[in-house]
Amino acid sequence: MKELITALLFMMIAVPLAGEIKFFPFHDTFRISLGTPVFFFFLLWIRTLPPFLSGLIVGFNVVLFRLLWDGFLHPNGLSIDELFQLHYPVFFYYTTYACLFQLLNLNKQPYQPLRVGALDIITETGATFAELAFRPTIIEDFIHWEAYGKIVLIAVVRSFFVLGLYNIIQLRQAVLNEEQQRRQNEHTLVLISNLYEESVQLKKTLKYAENITRDSYDLYRSLLRAEQAAEPGLIRLLAERALRISGQVHEIKKDNQRIYAGLSKLIHEQSSADYMGAGEIGRLIVSTNEKYAEALGKSIRFSLDVDEALPELHVFTLLTLVNNLVANSVEAMDKEGFILIRAFLKGEYIQIHVIDNGPGIPVKRRERIFTPGYTTKYDLSGTPSTGMGLFYIQEVAESLGGKIELREDSREGETMFTITLPVQQVIKRG
Repeated sequence: MKELITALLFMMIAVPLAGEIKFFPFHDTFRISLGTPVFFFFLLWIRTLPPFLSGLIVGFNVVLFRLLWDGFLHPNGLSIDELFQLHYPVFFYYTTYACLFQLLNLNKQPYQPLRVGALDIITETGATFAELAFRPTIIEDFIHWEAYGKIVLIAVVRSFFVLGLYNIIQLRQAVLNEEQQRRQNEHTLVLISNLYEESVQLKKTLKYAENITRDSYDLYRSLLRAEQAAEPGLIRLLAERALRISGQVHEIKKDNQRIYAGLSKLIHEQSSADYMGAGEIGRLIVSTNEKYAEALGKSIRFSLDVDEALPELHVFTLLTLVNNLVANSVEAMDKEGFILIRAFLKGEYIQIHVIDNGPGIPVKRRERIFTPGYTTKYDLSGTPSTGMGLFYIQEVAESLGGKIELREDSREGETMFTITLPVQQVIKRG
């Protein structure tokens, strides 16, 4: 919009000024000027504004400019009425020109220079006769076949002069765009190549993380049994097991440090900001999970409803909580469905709803969903999920003074989780 307004203002200034570079072919008040080539150039350039509207604006502006120019800057003894009679016909020139430009669709894509040039000769000739129709003295005394030829010849010269200039600019822009595209393609190929290398490492790290999570949960249960049985030998074995887990975690740490270092070089404009607008965070979550759903071969529609009154929020806290819930919804879907993420202020708290129309959670199981290790998800080989996702979300929410709930008042066929957090815990503090 800003570029359109700037171009329109430039046109309103340039066309009247160019109209003062002129000559008089009939040795009367009718002029041939550079205003038309400049107007033609702007009509080719400004594609978002209807040509007819441009013609009305420019026609009115040119008449007003010439009245002021001749009446105040270069007074020649004529009254305002006489000046108006002298200059008002040019309004019909520009409006007719613009109407024919729009009617003949000179801005039709793909752009064809010869077609545009030929049609512009017709357009300019028609506009010239439209203006002459409001100058009866010229029509009666001066127009003859030789004059017709002059009008058409002037139209030919001006049309192809403008097209030549316009084509040079277009060609230069095309060359620059092609060069920029070539560089972008080269950069993208290098980026994809490097990212592929990192993805191999990430796949390994993710497998480690899944195994560690499962082993940690098994260790947790074994520790509970050892505490009850009070067996020193068992505790020793569990300690060694914990040491192995710490070694695996250290391996993940090393891989992640190397991957992070590699990715940091690929990203030219990293943002160190830990806080972002709620809408930006929401769009990031939606974008991530759209790709996740696509990778799983699922067709899921995502909707985002974020209160504009929300302040900037801590990115990683919100991603940790909400992204886990949304990913759970994606995994729970069979093949298709919808997921709605809604965030809004409620007093001194922020409430986030994640709603989906997946298979739902049976009433008899709702009390157990936040229990560590509880899961209803299995992979293709029959291996169960770790069941630590909801438990982890609950731990994080409660550590911030908030909570997560499975809402039982959601509509039939929908599952709705609600996270409630104190606003002060997730906003930037002065």
